Amino acid sequence: MPVREYSHRQIMIILGALMLGMLLAALDQTIVSTALPTIVGDLGGLNHLSWVVTAYLLASTVSTPLYGKISDLYGRKHVFQFAIVVFLIGSMLSGLSQNMAELIGFRFVQGLGAGGLMVLAMTIIGDIVPPRERGRYQGYMGAVFGFASVVGPLLGGFFVDNLSWRWVFYVNIPVGIVALIVTSVVLDLPHSRIAHKIDYLGTLLLVGGVSSTLLAVTWGGTEYAWGSGVILGLAAAGLALLSAFVYVEHRAEEPVLPLRLFANRSFSVATGIMFIVGMALFGGIIYLPLFLQVVGGKSATNAGLLILPLMIGVIAMSVISGRVISRTGRYKIFPVAGMLVTTVGFYLLSTMGADTTQLTASFYMVILGAGVGSVMQVLILAVQNAVDRSDMGTATGTSSFLRSMGGSFGVALFGAVLSNRLAHNLGELLPGGALPPGVSPDTLRGSPAAILALPDEVRTAVVEAFSRSIDTVFLVAVPISLLGFVMTLFLREVPLRATHEPIEEAREEAAVVGPPQPLALRED
Repeated sequence: MPVREYSHRQIMIILGALMLGMLLAALDQTIVSTALPTIVGDLGGLNHLSWVVTAYLLASTVSTPLYGKISDLYGRKHVFQFAIVVFLIGSMLSGLSQNMAELIGFRFVQGLGAGGLMVLAMTIIGDIVPPRERGRYQGYMGAVFGFASVVGPLLGGFFVDNLSWRWVFYVNIPVGIVALIVTSVVLDLPHSRIAHKIDYLGTLLLVGGVSSTLLAVTWGGTEYAWGSGVILGLAAAGLALLSAFVYVEHRAEEPVLPLRLFANRSFSVATGIMFIVGMALFGGIIYLPLFLQVVGGKSATNAGLLILPLMIGVIAMSVISGRVISRTGRYKIFPVAGMLVTTVGFYLLSTMGADTTQLTASFYMVILGAGVGSVMQVLILAVQNAVDRSDMGTATGTSSFLRSMGGSFGVALFGAVLSNRLAHNLGELLPGGALPPGVSPDTLRGSPAAILALPDEVRTAVVEAFSRSIDTVFLVAVPISLLGFVMTLFLREVPLRATHEPIEEAREEAAVVGPPQPLALRED
């Protein structure tokens, strides 16, 4: 079918609708960060704290590959709106949670909606804009992520200080209603129904394998010893289920995660970097507000405001990189430089302590933000440019899937690192190795207000324990980010085409992958 051409004005109108939906999903990846200590103080369950974030990322991860096929059946607009409704239901239930188990479960529901919001927004852009022009539009989407990365913690802190942590979730309701109204009016995308077979077995194996592996990483060394039967059993189950998943996907008629795409070097390298970026980004940045509140002694609102430099770096480089790429048609330099700068940024954060000035911390955050802003959206562009248009939705969904998967593992891994180091440091630094009467370790770890109320000698020891522990989290992110930098050196730059048709170099790589399966995401 011929590809419908859109004017710049039409694209900007559609982009505005997509950005609203994307804002909802991106906001809830970060808005809970400043509220987490208060949530734990209210609901308890410190050892499950990281799962408030992990459950959301896991659900958005495993649902991402399915939305493309479902949107082929029922149309992009209707599926996008369905994702908004699911997200809003999860938001309302999360705000009504009475214990940590309920909150984690309802965050999972939220994530099921968020997976569709993120992947469909990027897929629709890929459908309506040629790769050469796509950079500047995806730069705007990157700016939404940057905006959410700081406005989220800021709003979360404001609600915690002035209303209730429950408003962290209730605030999504009016934004979501506006998004539903706007998409109903402006999101006019023609639809040709394409029949699909949903890979239910592959999806179940993927969910089971990822969940088992994440539980092993999260519980290892905290709730159970690394060599315990529970952890070894979970690790073995994860390995077995993921191995079965690979076996099934090789034979599935329409696999949920098409392994054939990984024969394309540009695709496989770019998606591998996406995994690393997600792991370092979500796993590391979520602990910045905690550092500012506990170590810096800031209120939740101020902690959100003080990471504004991070947003400035992300937004500035997302927009700049998009415009430069649209003008030159070249993109490799941005992920190469971006991952190197990101590595430096995490190292600088690992050097912070209670005596670090806010100006110094802001400078470190700008550096980290500039690195991240140079990478994320550019890699989506590289993935979409490397495959045939009929594989656009599948490729976009897979790259988003791997970024979210990296985030899930990052949050679980760094949460385990924080818990282990905090237990060690508290035992080493507390006067006499003992807590004051009536004060539990959970209270110290989960409530900034309780820490401020401690006697001076004890409070100083607890703050220093937090400082050392969070510094270790940032330090662990350094080699992970450095691995991403090394991978960018192997990224093959395919010149961006000015039309939707693949240029010869992209065709050659597509030929290695093989003919596309009949799951094309077309709205011609």
